[in-house]
Amino acid sequence: MVASSATVAARGDTAEALGVPLLAVEDLHAGAEGAEILRGVDLTVRAGELHAIMGPNGSGKSTLANVLLGNPAYEVSSGRVLLRGEDVTLLSPDARARLGMFLAFQYPEEIPGVPIAQFLRQAGQARHGADLSVLEVRVRLREWLERLGMDVAFGERHLNDGFSGGEKKRNEILQMALLEPDLAILDETDSGLDIDGLRTVARGVEEVRRMRPELGVVLVTHYRRILDELTPDRIHVLVAGRVVESGGPELAERLERDGYESWQR
Repeated sequence: MVASSATVAARGDTAEALGVPLLAVEDLHAGAEGAEILRGVDLTVRAGELHAIMGPNGSGKSTLANVLLGNPAYEVSSGRVLLRGEDVTLLSPDARARLGMFLAFQYPEEIPGVPIAQFLRQAGQARHGADLSVLEVRVRLREWLERLGMDVAFGERHLNDGFSGGEKKRNEILQMALLEPDLAILDETDSGLDIDGLRTVARGVEEVRRMRPELGVVLVTHYRRILDELTPDRIHVLVAGRVVESGGPELAERLERDGYESWQR
């Protein structure tokens, strides 16, 4: 049985008071179709922190994002994922979402026939365990569309149907804002965006963090350019399924200068 959002929030406050991190990944081994991809990942994220996961193609970055949210296409062979000290390793994606975890997809799905407002109402009810009126959702949706600099007519469109790449990514940030997660995993949110689109998405992330300062964010990315817009508390370099180095924002400069070669030898 999954606890209500109010119960989870109370547990979260207690966990933070006791020094328990929002997210703890402990010696995580996971893979797909019989191939091991993650080979012992450790990661700790506290409330309000933004962590960037960087690495070359095939390093396991998107696998980590999917495993954290319980994608059934991936199998955890050992290790644990803890949310506020509670083991969620075996929970379904829906159960994790109700507990406050959110994944912004690298390739958001198009769902014709489902208006964004309707989707957000149903997802919000599942997240918070309470009925949300159509009016309440529309008012909050309009508020966030204005905060994010998006056309208010956007909420009447069908979910990602006919959207440009940039619109799909902005819609993911809109969902993050309305669903109020405690932990957001952003899987290559910057991919396929031009400079203007990148800045728009980054400003959206910062606006959500401003309104919800306890939100923890794990940003998966190939490139440094989004880190020129979002300053991470920690950067982790993932190579061949392992975190090979962690550091502050200065680590991004080293990656920009030297690439991943020194860790791939």
